Amino acid sequence: MILIDGKAIAEQIKQEIAEEVRQIKLKGYKIPHLAAILVGNDGGSLSYVTHKVKDCEEIGFKSTLLHFEDNISQNFLLNEIDKLNNNPDVDGFIVQLPLPKHIDEQTIINAIQPSKDVDGFHPVNVGKMVLGLPAFISATPLGIVELLKRYRIPTQGKHIVILGRSNIVGRPLSILLSQKGIDGTVTVAHSKTTNLKELCLQADILVAAMGQPGFVTADMVKHGSVVIDVGTTRVPSTETKSGWKLVGDVQFDEVAPKCSYITPVPGGVGPMTRIGLLKNTLQAAKSRS
Repeated sequence: MILIDGKAIAEQIKQEIAEEVRQIKLKGYKIPHLAAILVGNDGGSLSYVTHKVKDCEEIGFKSTLLHFEDNISQNFLLNEIDKLNNNPDVDGFIVQLPLPKHIDEQTIINAIQPSKDVDGFHPVNVGKMVLGLPAFISATPLGIVELLKRYRIPTQGKHIVILGRSNIVGRPLSILLSQKGIDGTVTVAHSKTTNLKELCLQADILVAAMGQPGFVTADMVKHGSVVIDVGTTRVPSTETKSGWKLVGDVQFDEVAPKCSYITPVPGGVGPMTRIGLLKNTLQAAKSRS
């Protein structure tokens, strides 16, 4: 069994991006600028956005964090998005999800200018991705594809089963893994799928993205398969100072011995998600230079 070290690969790619940014600076071009909007004080979202800002500092990007209370109105948020859309210094920006219930997430996503939508959530970018046209691709699927490539894990003709059909991970990942050049045969499964265990046992590559801690057990995985765990759920823990720990959708200890490759949680897909965002921001900046 080989552990897929997303943290190490992410660090490698960060160094590659940092070198490219260094060359941009030497040529006198504009420094890439990523902005983020955070609404409220959710611990997971705050930690995630803070890491994004730190990533920007490490590779030489300019970054801006706009942090608002969770009682702001939808119109206020739309106005802040409009400011970023029209700010020529900002190459790309994100609105951290989830948002408070009184704000409609799709309305917010639709308000972001597609050329600055470095999260890859806007319908224009999703549509271009489906057609195989140049687009900003959702960061988590982009990171997963990069992991498979960097570890040279064969995908051509392989049966890839994705557990989860979210617009952020499952759906876009199914499109990417079935495109020419990757050539996987993809099945998307979900909570209403019948014979789920039998389907998982057919998978050469199993992607768990349901958000259900420990859902995938050893009896659902065939020997020699590749398992990609996208789950990141905080659960109470007496083993950590914070009182919680991150767990994935896979029962790692019992599943790992059956795998050829597997991602851990944390340290697997998570770091690569942040890398996807940086790659999209660099692409946005270069398209404006």
